[in-house]
Amino acid sequence: MSQQNWKTSSGSSLSKVSVCVSLYLLTWSYMSDFVFSCFQSWIPKRIKKRVCTTFVEDTSSNGEKCQCGGGRESHDSVATEDSFGAAIVTQWDSSQHTSECPTDAFGELEFAGAGRRHSPFLRLSCDTPPETVYELMMNTWGLPLPNLVVSVVGCEGQEKMKTWVRDVLRNGLVKAAQSTGAWILTGGLREGVSRCVGEAVRDHGATAPALSQKKVIAVGLAPWGMVHNRHQLVNQQGSFPARYHVQNTSQDSYCLDNNCQAFLLVDDGSAGHWGGERAFCARLEDHISHQRTGIGGSGNIEIPVLCILIAGDAKMLERLDTSLKKDTPWLVLAGSGPTADFISDLLDDVCSASPAAEVEPTLSSNSEQRDRVREKVRKYFPAQTDVEKLVDRVLSIYHNRELITVFNGDQDGSDDFDTVLLKALVRASKRISSDASEYTEELKLAVAWNRLDIAKSELFNGDIQWKYEDLEDSMTDALINNKPQFVRLFCENGLNILDYLTYGRLENLYRSLPDGLLAHALLRKCLMERIDLTTLIAPHEITLALCAIPVKPVLILKVSHLLSDLLDDVCQPFYYKPLKLKQTNSTRRTHKYVNKLLSGECGYRRESCRSPWETLFIWAVLQNRTEMAVYFWEMTGESVLSALGGCKLLRELAKLEKDTENKLAMKELARKFEKLAHDVFGECHQNNESRSFTLLIKKSKVWGEATCLQMATVADARLFFSHSGVQSLLSQIWWGEMKRSTPVWKLVLTFFLPPLIYTDLIKFRFQSYHCMSKHKPSHEVQGIISLFLTVFDLSSGSSKVKPKKPFVVSQWRKFWFAPVTAFLGNVLMYFLFLCLFAYVLLVNFKPPPPDGPSPMEFVLYFWVFTLVCEEIRQTFFVGTTFVQMIRNYIQDVWNKCDLTAIVLFIVGLCGRMFPFSFEFGRAVMAIDFLVFTLRLIHIFAVHKQLGPKIIIVGKMMKDVFFFLFFLAVWLAAYGVANQALLYSYDPRPLWIFRRVFYRPYMHIFGQIPIHEMDGDMQCTNNITEIEAGEEPCVNTNANWLVVILLVVYLLSTNIVLVNLLIAMFSHTFSKVQENSDIYWKFQRYNLIVEYHSRPCLAPPFIIFSHLHLLIKRYIRRIPSSKSKHFVLELHGSKASHLHTWESVHKEILLSAQNKRQRETDTAQLKRTAVKVDTVLKQMTEIRDHNRRLRQLEAEVRVLLRPGYMVLPVFLICSF
Repeated sequence: MSQQNWKTSSGSSLSKVSVCVSLYLLTWSYMSDFVFSCFQSWIPKRIKKRVCTTFVEDTSSNGEKCQCGGGRESHDSVATEDSFGAAIVTQWDSSQHTSECPTDAFGELEFAGAGRRHSPFLRLSCDTPPETVYELMMNTWGLPLPNLVVSVVGCEGQEKMKTWVRDVLRNGLVKAAQSTGAWILTGGLREGVSRCVGEAVRDHGATAPALSQKKVIAVGLAPWGMVHNRHQLVNQQGSFPARYHVQNTSQDSYCLDNNCQAFLLVDDGSAGHWGGERAFCARLEDHISHQRTGIGGSGNIEIPVLCILIAGDAKMLERLDTSLKKDTPWLVLAGSGPTADFISDLLDDVCSASPAAEVEPTLSSNSEQRDRVREKVRKYFPAQTDVEKLVDRVLSIYHNRELITVFNGDQDGSDDFDTVLLKALVRASKRISSDASEYTEELKLAVAWNRLDIAKSELFNGDIQWKYEDLEDSMTDALINNKPQFVRLFCENGLNILDYLTYGRLENLYRSLPDGLLAHALLRKCLMERIDLTTLIAPHEITLALCAIPVKPVLILKVSHLLSDLLDDVCQPFYYKPLKLKQTNSTRRTHKYVNKLLSGECGYRRESCRSPWETLFIWAVLQNRTEMAVYFWEMTGESVLSALGGCKLLRELAKLEKDTENKLAMKELARKFEKLAHDVFGECHQNNESRSFTLLIKKSKVWGEATCLQMATVADARLFFSHSGVQSLLSQIWWGEMKRSTPVWKLVLTFFLPPLIYTDLIKFRFQSYHCMSKHKPSHEVQGIISLFLTVFDLSSGSSKVKPKKPFVVSQWRKFWFAPVTAFLGNVLMYFLFLCLFAYVLLVNFKPPPPDGPSPMEFVLYFWVFTLVCEEIRQTFFVGTTFVQMIRNYIQDVWNKCDLTAIVLFIVGLCGRMFPFSFEFGRAVMAIDFLVFTLRLIHIFAVHKQLGPKIIIVGKMMKDVFFFLFFLAVWLAAYGVANQALLYSYDPRPLWIFRRVFYRPYMHIFGQIPIHEMDGDMQCTNNITEIEAGEEPCVNTNANWLVVILLVVYLLSTNIVLVNLLIAMFSHTFSKVQENSDIYWKFQRYNLIVEYHSRPCLAPPFIIFSHLHLLIKRYIRRIPSSKSKHFVLELHGSKASHLHTWESVHKEILLSAQNKRQRETDTAQLKRTAVKVDTVLKQMTEIRDHNRRLRQLEAEVRVLLRPGYMVLPVFLICSF
């Protein structure tokens, strides 16, 4: 809720509720530290882990390993006998041979290079009470209350899954869970059914409403001993966050799935063994099933829990039996694997053999039925030795058959011809093992054919264990050949972008730029600038560089120079840290260091890029690759600043691009990124106003210490500045601590009567701030104070509360240090300055010395001197180098106007001091007054009504110049012809100029000298008198032709050209009027920045402020709090929390956009077309099936004729 709405409705109850919500959002960042402290305090005390303390020898490892999977050295004792000392211990048991101790792995999990929000995780003992874990998930982790819990079990490790099972999970399970707002409990690892469920949740999450209350939460319950790189999660104090690298794994461990929102890592003391989490999962399901949910707002029903069995082994029967005894329903996918097929066959066969009435609890004593079950157990689980134990468990499962539902699926289908070809190539090289190296060629072929669907269905279906080196080359091919869908696929299936993108590979990507690309030409130009320094470069490097982008030189340094040129020095140089360069190094010194670096091994090329997504985003933007750039932007951490940076780069490239089509594409992509930045910031501002303000002014290490406002300024992002959140920040800074509703007349009155500051005439935001030590502020006031500290102490780079100042000093500073007060003072004093200037010119302009100048004129001189001092401060107090200072100053149009006015005043002042140039000086002073007066236009730009009109006038001035060009052509044509026809001889140049240009111009306004055309005036034809200065006579012989030319001239200028100008004005007005408010808001930012940096006193009293600044900067060495406008530095957890918060709202925005895209008519038509194609394929398959049946039936009839006495047994079987 905005502050203005709070002020207007503070008396209502609705306002109080809104204020409470705002206070909650404002204090969320501070609450995070408290939450973390809670993590550290109670989790290790209540949650335990299990550690194997007794060594039970594993015979298959020659005595080196325990049956728990650990080595001998990690155990305290060796088990040789049982408690009675009568037998040797041969079987390891978690409950007997392990002990509990406080957990050492908990906190938040950050997948390196994933660019997603953090996921909470916890290592816990398998005997942990489920109610404790459920309380932690709901209260501490903040997971939404589920309306449904679906537990997907089976298909562990590298067990293969069938395609139709994946379709059921993608199109059935997740879609149904999404509509109800469910939790899906999976294995949490990137293997088997867990990985498939995670991908389904991720894919269907894009279609969920942005602010939907029903979202699917994937919770991973994984055995701690099967987690790959689990040592990265260990931290006794908690990890916030723990960076986890997804890598290629072996069969003994698997990486966590980054598509899960939370992880429960169940520890039974073993390592490399499955099944330790099954008992805990069953208890957790039972506990959740007894909790209440609020479906429909009633809160009177228990949370429904459903288990889905996919494939599985014989050990899964125990898991099934345990859950069934707790009345948990199961859904079995028949045909998915051994255990699921066994259960389906059991229910069908036993039910068909014995009626339901006969199959009662006495089934276990029925030997016939027991024999049938035993046969099926041996059929489906031939490797099991304890068959009778499995039979008893199966019979126990059968007693709860009412809770089991069997689902039958089908995986038949057909594909297009080119798809069949590619599948044939893939199947031709398949082996029993799942080594990914055997499929690299097929993967490269899929990338070359750009068949993403086949790559997903055949190569990335979970059956193949892809290694990093297998995906490395294909990833490079996809990047170079502009195939972003494959880039996305590789990044989602095990390719760690942090390991992939090194500075050496980045240089190779830039070397692969096409020759005709603008970025290639610009990089080559930067390289040629280095080649010009031939004294510093070896001859063999010059030869290489002349060919193309060379292999030898440090290319990222040239990329850094190119980015600095395109970004207008708003960012510090890129890639200087890996090269160990300093920003202050000169060009020649830098080249010397580079040559020294090239003579060595160039170790920087093996280093990983610190910000890989932003680096690839810049690389894609320089090539104008829309889809790839958008994908890399989605993966970046600082989405708003990255979008604005891409907008700036594209607009600078569009200025240099000569190809019209590429230029338009760059401009369109720049507008898209500006819109993305606007939308993401809008999403953030809607959630939390104060955090969104911090987002605008936070310095970014990735983008060279730039801020969003600085990047938006250089990118000319008018749409971004027009956002209400940006304008709200600017308005609050503009008014300082005064309320925005303060009338202007009160400001003016207080300006001339400063003691009124200490009255109630001016209302401040914290009127009773000086009394807070006596009275504790309310929650509303505390929230406003926190917002104030976030916004108005930004210039000092700190949000800490400053020491209290006396009431007199604090009130004085609140009024005079506000930018609006500085603006008002400058406006009022500028009007006085113009009045003084006009008085001196019109009344008190004395002759040259010794009679003049007058005292009032000396006051004017001093006033202008203070203006000059202020311009010097604006020039040399902003920037780092002298060239940068001058360039930044000259770029502003109004600074040019100020410079012109000052130069004219100095020229006029010098001229009026001498008698011979007195009149010249006076004329220059008069013109200078005109320039000073026009400077008022910039002051009025802050006004909401006048500001847009000034923008429109500025745009119309361009139309005037085009009009003057056409008019000058007609003036010259008509003026020369008119002079030649009327006057046969006139040697006076000034009069010729007046008659050729001045008089035709005045003809447009109706001043036509008819008497001169008719020759009715006093004149002479004597050449001597004419040369002496007499007026020559008009030649009346061609008078009729002059009249015709006059008619044509007036027709062309007064009717055609003037109406053309009016039409141009109308077009410009209609075009600019729609966006004039956007243009005005953008210029308003520059005006606010200017007056925010100005001293509080206005000229001529500003001289005191200048002296104070001089003493403060150069004598006392106190840094300026306004030298860098609106800049805030965040470090550590605060910066990480802000990035996470921004990423979350970026994901919300992208989800909403994807949903809208899916709901468009075009998308629906595509889906309908796919369905129609599927139906046609199925009809074709049915026709083929019927044809084969008819053929078989005909063959059977032939065989059954009387001539055939014996029917072969194999035909009977085939029939």
